[in-house]
Amino acid sequence: MNKPAVFVSREIPQSGLDLLREHCDVSVWPHDRTATRDELIANCQGKAALVCLLTDKVDAGLLAAAPSLKIVANVAVGFDNLDVAAGTAAGVVMSNTPGVLDDTTADLAFALLMATARRVVEGDRLVRSGTWGGWGIMQLLGQDVHHAKLGIVGFGRIGRGVARRALGFNMSVCYCDAIRAPEEVERELGVTFVPFEQLLRESDFMSLHVPLIPETHHLIDAAALRKMKRSAILINTSRGPVVDEVALVEALRTGVIAGAGLDVYEHEPKIAQGLTALPNAVLLPHIGSASIATRNKMAEIAAENVIAFFQGRMPPTALNPDVLKTPRA
Repeated sequence: MNKPAVFVSREIPQSGLDLLREHCDVSVWPHDRTATRDELIANCQGKAALVCLLTDKVDAGLLAAAPSLKIVANVAVGFDNLDVAAGTAAGVVMSNTPGVLDDTTADLAFALLMATARRVVEGDRLVRSGTWGGWGIMQLLGQDVHHAKLGIVGFGRIGRGVARRALGFNMSVCYCDAIRAPEEVERELGVTFVPFEQLLRESDFMSLHVPLIPETHHLIDAAALRKMKRSAILINTSRGPVVDEVALVEALRTGVIAGAGLDVYEHEPKIAQGLTALPNAVLLPHIGSASIATRNKMAEIAAENVIAFFQGRMPPTALNPDVLKTPRA
């Protein structure tokens, strides 16, 4: 019996590839860059499955151009690169890798918060510059994290993970979300539900953990930034377009807010003009889930979804499981 043909759009951790190769005929994009649209379509020809990344746009056009595809497995928890409705219409199962990266991303969000508050990157640059003249009482004064007020926008698994970390710093934590958390969760984490406008006004630190949907696009715009404290620090490890990056540059440049720690950007890999020159911005290259253990597990979950599908089982993290009732011909 022939193994199903799978295209992996970029090299993923070996543990995931090994799993796939046990059950599938696997080809991997050989270059250290994202495939172009035409290259992605060409490599999907004749393939039954696509294992892809956030940088790969999978929409109705691609699915029509690659009619052999039966499942698309995204190696990410976010899936704004997938047109799930188009997949459902075409009878193609789509999946993601939720859950496994929650704590790792929460770690990174808190690391960004602390690095921005205490000006860690500026300090590192100063020491490396060879111009540091030694300790000074007014040197690189930052902001305390302990006992500060943290506002969390989006209180899903990652947002709750950040709140849990804040407990160790005796922070006062408030949150907003379209759906309020159960009372027992609020009690366990010591958090308070507040309206978004109140969170903007009162937070010393604000951390974003919302999906990218039409309602959250530019959620943090110039008007929202003006409502924040001048001493406030914004952290974004969710999706870049949640923040109006041009407005953020202006807010950081003019002191509307004190600082920002970013792991994601509105037009990745492009960065808004002027952002990289700002000393009060800590900028990371989208590494929220980039620990060895987590990336291995993400690759394995994606592989398990593909394998389950071809074994006639429900992919564990299918986004549109109803497709299995009427799969693609």
